[in-house]
Amino acid sequence: MPSDRPDDLQLDRAKALVLVIDVQEKLARAMPAEAEARMEKNAAILIKAARRLGLPVVASEQYVKGLGPTVSGLRDLLPSPPIEKMEFSCANVSSLAGAIEGTGRRQVIAVGMESHVCVFQTVRDLLRKDFQVFVPRDAIVSRTEENRQVGLNLCEKAGAVVTSTETVLFDLLGTAGTPEFKELSPLIR
Repeated sequence: MPSDRPDDLQLDRAKALVLVIDVQEKLARAMPAEAEARMEKNAAILIKAARRLGLPVVASEQYVKGLGPTVSGLRDLLPSPPIEKMEFSCANVSSLAGAIEGTGRRQVIAVGMESHVCVFQTVRDLLRKDFQVFVPRDAIVSRTEENRQVGLNLCEKAGAVVTSTETVLFDLLGTAGTPEFKELSPLIR
C-alpha cells in the first residue's frame, strides 16, 4: 500500500542507493526510441547525482549472451561492473542482493527496463525485504506504454513511491546554493 506518511516519501542521501536494472544494448533497441532515450538520459542524471552525492550505484544485466552488455552511455558512468543475472528480480540473485545489502542502505532508487517485468519484480521483492523503493517514472521503460504503465501501477500498489527524476534529484539535494546544487542542477535544464 502506498504510504501517506511524509517521512516515507523523503529520500535521505545517507540511506539511498541507485539500482540500474538491465539497461542493455539489444533490449534497448526493442524499446520505443523516444521513451528509451528519455529513460537513458534520466538514468544517467541519477547515476551522476549518486556519484557526486556519495550514493552507491549497483547495476544488473539480464542474460548478457542474449541481450548484450549495458548501453555504453550508462556503462561508462557506473562505478563498478554490472552483475549478471538470469532471474527477473535483482532481489532474488544472491550476488545482487548481497551488493545491495552490502551498502547498508535501505532506500533504493530503481531505474531501467522493463517496467512490467524486471523492474516490477525487483521492486516487489525489495519491498518484501523491508526496503523503501522509489521508482522515477521517467527513468523506466517497457516495449509498450501500456506495459510501462502496468509496471508503474504494480510498483505503486506494492508500496513503492512512484516519482520523477527531478523530484529525486532535488529531494537528495535538499537545498540550493551548495556546490552539489550548482554542479548537478544543470543536468535537468
